[in-house]
Amino acid sequence: MAAHRCSYSALLLIICSVSVFIVAYSQETTPAVDHHAAAVEDHPQATTDTTEKTSQQPAVEERSWEETEVEEVTLHEAPAGTQDTSAPETEAPSPVPQPKDDFKEELVIRPLHSGDIYASFQFRTLWETDFMRGNKVSHYRLFPKSLGQVISKFSVRELHISFTQGYWRTMQWGQPFQPAPPGAELWVWFQDSVTDVDGTWKELTNVLSGIFCASLNFIDSTNTVQPSASFKPLGIGNVTDHRFLRYATLPREIVCTENLTPWKKLLPCGSKAGLAVLLKSEKLFHSSFHSQAVHIRPVCQDLQCKTTSWELRQTLNVVFDLHTPGQGKREWSLFKMFSRTLTEACPLASSSKIYIDITDDPQGELFELSPATPLLSQAMVLGDRRTFSVYDLTQPTTFGTVRSLNLLIRWKSSVGGMLRPLLHAERYVAGYGLQTGEIHTLMYNNHPYRSFPVLLLDSVPWYLRLYIHTLTVTSKGKDNKPSYIHYEPSKDRERPHLLEMLVQLPPNSVTEVTVEFERALLKWTEYTPDPNHGFYVGSSVISSLVPSIVAMDTNITQDRPLFSSFFPCKEESSYFVRVYTEPLLVNLPTPDFSMPYNVICLTCTVVAVGYGSLYNLLTRSFQIEEPSPGLAKRLANIIRKMRGVPPL
Repeated sequence: MAAHRCSYSALLLIICSVSVFIVAYSQETTPAVDHHAAAVEDHPQATTDTTEKTSQQPAVEERSWEETEVEEVTLHEAPAGTQDTSAPETEAPSPVPQPKDDFKEELVIRPLHSGDIYASFQFRTLWETDFMRGNKVSHYRLFPKSLGQVISKFSVRELHISFTQGYWRTMQWGQPFQPAPPGAELWVWFQDSVTDVDGTWKELTNVLSGIFCASLNFIDSTNTVQPSASFKPLGIGNVTDHRFLRYATLPREIVCTENLTPWKKLLPCGSKAGLAVLLKSEKLFHSSFHSQAVHIRPVCQDLQCKTTSWELRQTLNVVFDLHTPGQGKREWSLFKMFSRTLTEACPLASSSKIYIDITDDPQGELFELSPATPLLSQAMVLGDRRTFSVYDLTQPTTFGTVRSLNLLIRWKSSVGGMLRPLLHAERYVAGYGLQTGEIHTLMYNNHPYRSFPVLLLDSVPWYLRLYIHTLTVTSKGKDNKPSYIHYEPSKDRERPHLLEMLVQLPPNSVTEVTVEFERALLKWTEYTPDPNHGFYVGSSVISSLVPSIVAMDTNITQDRPLFSSFFPCKEESSYFVRVYTEPLLVNLPTPDFSMPYNVICLTCTVVAVGYGSLYNLLTRSFQIEEPSPGLAKRLANIIRKMRGVPPL
């Protein structure tokens, strides 16, 4: 009975509390309702409009729910008197911020006079940001995050790295768009805020080794130099301190698929769309020449250079040997070169174009290009005015009805010749024996009447001890004294030789630079696994401003305006070119590494024969055994046993 009374009392208490809460809530909401009713009586038209808007509000909020929060914050921050229900409906939407990065891709195809095909891929990513001031960038759209973090962490101002398989044959193919030496090349400009340049350089090479799957971790002080004049910044600012520059090469670096795959992953579209679809490894490495590079530098965003941007330029150059003279057939196509065709441009690219060099055949008499395009473009390339057929991949009409583009060239005639490059170089090792030798560098100036200076850079390993007093420079059989020489001697197992010279090349001449050296004897732990193959020496670097081919034209019979034929234009007078020589393969005094193996084998044989014989004599037990009876005696004993007679 007492339990029932307690339950009834609890129920009554709950009912009383709920009724009190309802009365209090009704008293709070009544003034607001009365105020709203008064407002309705005073402004009936506004109330009608507000009601119509309220009925349409759910659809609007569902369509632009991301912007609703911003509008509510604005209303709460506004004064109370300005919150009118008759807000305009035709308010202009906030402008969408334009992205500060841009990506372009292009492919240049140039038929060579040797019958080969030269294809050059260019991928450029431009990003309007500033890494130099220590700003932390967390959002990456087109620019690869791995390289952006490298620039920020190591305070990199410019970075240039290349991986090359093969040697560019200048006399057969002409000048390349992006020159590179065989093997791996890396040169970096650091910001002036870096205190320990050597330590930062070592860490940077290790990080880049992991990014590009290369053996750049073998770059150390024994193959790193600080050029004083050969490598200038390619981006903003020419006044630099060369203490913040480092240059190194690995001439024996082998380039293969594991280097190409991370290179393609740096592209915004990867290898899934755009021109990167053609980068098929089994085709690219089955070629006469292959070179891939990454260049990072700051550039100006406008003409006044008020804002700066970071440019990432990825280049890939390849030369295909598609000419088979025995078949009497000379043609090529995209499918024949890359085993693929193009179906679309990269969706993230603002420009995607293919350029076919038709300078040698403007009228279509030498070869036929299909499908034909009405777009033509002219540009100054390496001092020569070139004409290109342009295919814009961003236009759907480029692919036709089959949605596939396969460019094809058929040669009609093989008439035509190539002008010799104005500047090219060679290098070789002379001498006999394994004690001394000579390094010969030949620089050719093929200009008929103009001389020009060149800057020669040589980085020689420490185990080739140069005799700098034997340095000679001759041109046309006469001594040619350099106007500038910078030489840093090597230190054993610490740093290489560095030799820079500014030499004037006479017109139509061959300049020879010769220096003698002595081979050092290495420790047995410093030899490579195949020491008899030899040791590689990096390529020489030759930089110069070469007179352009257009400026060489002195033919007065051509039909052109008189005001343009006396003084050539400034951009046509000369152009910068960088030439790399062949790497050297030098044999060093090598010990007979098979001798330890021979000694071990001989020792083991002597021990086995000598000690084995002695051991047998000391441990063997001797027993006297009676000679076994003959056959006749054994037969007689068997017969005697059968008869029960004792054996003999």
